[in-house]
Amino acid sequence: MDRNSVIGFVLLGALLIGYIFWNQQSTNTAKLEKARQDSIANLNKPKEEQAKVIDSTGSNTVLDSARLQSEYGPFAAAASGTEQQQVLENKLVKITFSNKGGEPRTIQLLDFKTSDGKPLFLQQGSFNRTGLKIPLANNQSLNTSDAYFAPQPVQKNADGSQTISYRLGTSANQYLEYVYTLKADSYLVDYTINLIGMQNVLPKGNINFQWNSQADRQEHNMEQERLNNQIHYRFANKDHDYFTLTNRSQEKLDKPIQWISFKQQFFNITLLARKENFASAEINTKVPESGNIVGQNMTTLAIPYNGAAAYSFPMEVFYGPNHYQTLKRMDVDLEKIIPLGSGIFAFVKYVNKWIIIPVFNFLGSLTSNYGLIILLLTIFIRLIIAPFTYQSYVSAAKMKVLKPELDELRAKYKDDQQSFGVEQMKLFRSAGVNPLGGCLPALMQLPILVAMYSFFPSSIELRQESFLWAKDLSTYDSIYTFGFNIPFYGDHISLFTILMTITSLILAFYNRGMTDQSNPVMKYMPYVFPVMLLGIFNKLAAALTYYYFLSNVISILLQWVIQTFVINHDKIHAKIQANKSKPKTQSKWAAKLEEMQKRQQEIQKTPKKK
Repeated sequence: MDRNSVIGFVLLGALLIGYIFWNQQSTNTAKLEKARQDSIANLNKPKEEQAKVIDSTGSNTVLDSARLQSEYGPFAAAASGTEQQQVLENKLVKITFSNKGGEPRTIQLLDFKTSDGKPLFLQQGSFNRTGLKIPLANNQSLNTSDAYFAPQPVQKNADGSQTISYRLGTSANQYLEYVYTLKADSYLVDYTINLIGMQNVLPKGNINFQWNSQADRQEHNMEQERLNNQIHYRFANKDHDYFTLTNRSQEKLDKPIQWISFKQQFFNITLLARKENFASAEINTKVPESGNIVGQNMTTLAIPYNGAAAYSFPMEVFYGPNHYQTLKRMDVDLEKIIPLGSGIFAFVKYVNKWIIIPVFNFLGSLTSNYGLIILLLTIFIRLIIAPFTYQSYVSAAKMKVLKPELDELRAKYKDDQQSFGVEQMKLFRSAGVNPLGGCLPALMQLPILVAMYSFFPSSIELRQESFLWAKDLSTYDSIYTFGFNIPFYGDHISLFTILMTITSLILAFYNRGMTDQSNPVMKYMPYVFPVMLLGIFNKLAAALTYYYFLSNVISILLQWVIQTFVINHDKIHAKIQANKSKPKTQSKWAAKLEEMQKRQQEIQKTPKKK
């Protein structure tokens, strides 16, 4: 074995050892992160569930009076009781409250169903809890979610709202109170925390408010649900930010916060501070290995308690859909949780806000058939970009007329691309043809295309709306499921995606005269690109692929009509020949470009020194 072989094997061995070490570190990090998340989740479980975990170790779980005093302090009397439930309901939402914790037990949205037709609950199950963490002696704390409150009767108000309150206290002059008011025909609940006579129990400063929320599966496509399961928040200075649960599991916010939202694909639960802001927040999230749980949120919010004998912290809680107009009417920028454009294409959100959404809503007021609405929206958009489209077709016609002369130049210069480029520019200039004439109009259409890519998958109006074979326009239109996964494609066939791809290939074939057929990359890329995107669009909303399919069909028809009946190729050819005979004034940019090309030619022709 020679020296090079030995060095090669040593390097391979080093790489293998490095990979094993890195993999072990990643595994250990993942285990530690999972342990951290499980620990946080366990700490926020109800007392009886924590007791089950302790009981599995063989420890005694009998609740004697000393332990009650330690765990509940002056609120020991609230350690046990009988659970009672009460309901606040309007046309939109039904909220079932429990005196245990004095908190909502279930949240049902009455106008919506899950993908399998069951009632849609934004909140249900013991993981979902809201309550204060009250510091006690001996470094203990009481989570009010574990205590039994004294419920008050439901009060119906003159404005159609309904109010319910729960008290937890040691006497008539010392208590904690939660007051909930469900507004009439609204997804908003007024939620006020009252601290009466608690100045000797609670120290002045921030009180921790614990909010645990679990997003259960609501939609057909679990992958898309998790990609859209996010935590959004708005600081007191109106800055907005967010993160996706699958990308991050912890966030500390040290600035005053106005609201924080636990967003699902089409719904959200949002806590809004009204008079005073939350002082800070610590957010912990988890994505369980479950087919029915999208994600879990465990957030601790700091409420600034001033030590007053009578203190109130008013909030609002939104339980409802991610409907743009509904969220916008709240006037706190909550509509920003809807992804209408982000990253380098963040500017397209203005296209959606100012053009697409108003037109979409107007068309929705005319008909309830969303397949027809998307068709009309497509036609409207094509009318907007019609001037750019026409300019693109004129440019294509000019390039088609010049094609014989371009072919002659290619045959003359063959592999000398520099000389060909110089002569090609001379030809374009003499004929009065802009070689970018077809590219610029297409570039101007890009914001519309990207805006549609953001708008359709985010539009709750399309949720569970059927059209033709698509049962739900907000998810993919599967016409056949394989039962297994094909890499880079998926486990199903989406017909609108297939139609979109076919029409894209037809359009590429029709436009083949606009590309350099002598260049293999330019020649075949228009055909390869739609096939490459097939796997991506196969998983996206049927409304989006239906729109792209319609847009392609309209493009094909328009191009055929314009090229056949509108554009006169002989007239264009005569105009180009007339332009050749006119004296040309060369722009500084064109002169500089030509000079650079000539200089490059001279460099290539200069023989290299040996």
